[in-house]
Amino acid sequence: MRGRELYGIDTPQLDRIGGPADLRDLTDADLSVLCDELRRETIEVVSRTGGHLGSSLGVVELTVALHAVFRAPFDKLVWDVSHQCYPHKILTGRRAEMGTLRQQDGLSGFTKRSESAFDPFGAAHSSTSISAALGFTIGRDMGQPTGDAIAVIGDGSITAGMAYEALNNAGSEGRRLFVILNDNDMSIAPPVGAMNSYLNQLNGQSTGQGATLQDIAQGFIAALPEPLREQAQRARALAAGSPPDATMFEHLGFTYIGPIDGHSLPDLLATLRMARDRAEGPVLIHVRTIKGKGYAPAEGAACKYHGVAKFDVASGQQAKASANAPSYTAVFGRTLADEAARDPLVVAVTAAMPNGTGVDIMAQRFARRVFDVGIAEQHAVTFAAGMAASGLRPFCAIYSTFLQRGYDQIVHDVALQGLPVRFAIDRAGLVGADGATHAGSFDIAFMTNLPGMVVMAPSDEVELMHMIATSAKYDDGPIAFRFPRGAGTGAELPERGSILDIGKGRIVQEGTRLAFLSFGAHLGEVHLAAEALAARGISCTIADARFAKPLDTALIDQLSRHHEAVITVEQGAQGGFGAQVLHYLANSGGLSRGCSLRTITLPDRFIHQASPAAMYEDAAMSARDIESVALESLGITSIRRSTAAQG
Repeated sequence: MRGRELYGIDTPQLDRIGGPADLRDLTDADLSVLCDELRRETIEVVSRTGGHLGSSLGVVELTVALHAVFRAPFDKLVWDVSHQCYPHKILTGRRAEMGTLRQQDGLSGFTKRSESAFDPFGAAHSSTSISAALGFTIGRDMGQPTGDAIAVIGDGSITAGMAYEALNNAGSEGRRLFVILNDNDMSIAPPVGAMNSYLNQLNGQSTGQGATLQDIAQGFIAALPEPLREQAQRARALAAGSPPDATMFEHLGFTYIGPIDGHSLPDLLATLRMARDRAEGPVLIHVRTIKGKGYAPAEGAACKYHGVAKFDVASGQQAKASANAPSYTAVFGRTLADEAARDPLVVAVTAAMPNGTGVDIMAQRFARRVFDVGIAEQHAVTFAAGMAASGLRPFCAIYSTFLQRGYDQIVHDVALQGLPVRFAIDRAGLVGADGATHAGSFDIAFMTNLPGMVVMAPSDEVELMHMIATSAKYDDGPIAFRFPRGAGTGAELPERGSILDIGKGRIVQEGTRLAFLSFGAHLGEVHLAAEALAARGISCTIADARFAKPLDTALIDQLSRHHEAVITVEQGAQGGFGAQVLHYLANSGGLSRGCSLRTITLPDRFIHQASPAAMYEDAAMSARDIESVALESLGITSIRRSTAAQG
């Protein structure tokens, strides 16, 4: 389809592109026109679907140059995180489907192996690209049918330890490998740390330092564009080794080229062609780009339009739905700031997500007590552990899906030492358009497995306030609370949260025949199911567990002794809260009392992108599904569940 049919814009060059091979038939001038059209179409796409706009606009020229020079899918182009992959998707046969981006049954917002041969490695978490590209390189050198491997990694992603592990390994291997460092001085939030300062130093020295291939000939240097010629001359002086003023990448064994203007297509094409033709070992090409390039509202926004809702192209105004209640994240941020005002020992740690986790609210009042460590979850956890060991009261605020990356540190550096780190686990449960890569499915299971860990989940925003207050005063060991993305229930908020009794749940509705034991934010669906059951004449007790560890065993015993059936409900994977309840009942003899037991969890599969409500329906966790499980537990099978039985 043509741009006029798709979006009402004229894109004659882009209309000629059926795949990346077609780019290699265009002149450099035609490729420049293609970049303009590709940028316009990317803006039009995201204005209709929402998504990651700024990052995609920043790599338009780089994407075109990479596909014009290399031979994907034989050559493996690996995008780190891949929230910048929309132009890549448009050029690789998915143009007509871009209107389904991030929607149910549509294109993923990230690279995805099952979606296209041009996505050789799936991504959505940061700092994996160099490791994966090195893996492809080893495969090539061992005879597998693959060509060059090219990793594209941002200046935010390269702050993570995994990127350095890969650089170290790749430099030691000495194999032909290309790493493109996309330096836009902005990840989700402004980048932090010494690495950002170092890259800025390199950028400031762009006319006096830099290297190209160490064996480059003087005649070839003379043929380079003027901005690269002086850098190439400098490279010859570096050819014999790594002098004191060599870059850190050269000390790691890479040939360093750059910085290059990432929006100058002629410079990009010349550099990539030269590197492709002459590289023998690992090469790092440092490219400077502007996030949101070419769209004024994005370039002028503080976040560079990293993640946006649908918007009006002319004004940039986003069409965000109004919420009837503050988000859980906002409630957390405000409540934490209030606790920090009362207690000077309260500090906060986040891994490149101050806005996303809400700790920016505390930072506005207590900037010196909030620490953004960059995309470094492992470091964040151990850093918080050190703070706790010093006597501070750290809140480590990390999304559930990213906390997985710091699990060894949670085990070894926090739990084993019994240190009172407070884990604020945002985005728990299913999260919508970002899909399975960002779902908070596993934290209940992996946190409750740890000795000495206290694990909580609020059923509404008032309970969240109680759990923040409880965590702030809990110094006996590690404690965690998880909460979902999005708006709360609209409950009236108290001035301050109350301190909960550790390991004690609560009864929220008394009944006689069947009991629900809910852990976390699915309590609203439980209430709806109980109302439907009441209409059938089935009286239900509803209990809010509050704690998955330690369990309220007295409450569990009471429910199992006085009801025909007990059903646990949680927004997490199998092996979590329900498994803890079953394990307790098995060991205490509770399973022999004649009470029917069921656990409602996420199924043993990944749930793909859709609205959160649709994802929970796909997971067989809607109110109707809960009602159906309840009836089955009582021997009644008169309604059909919305999907196949879980697991």
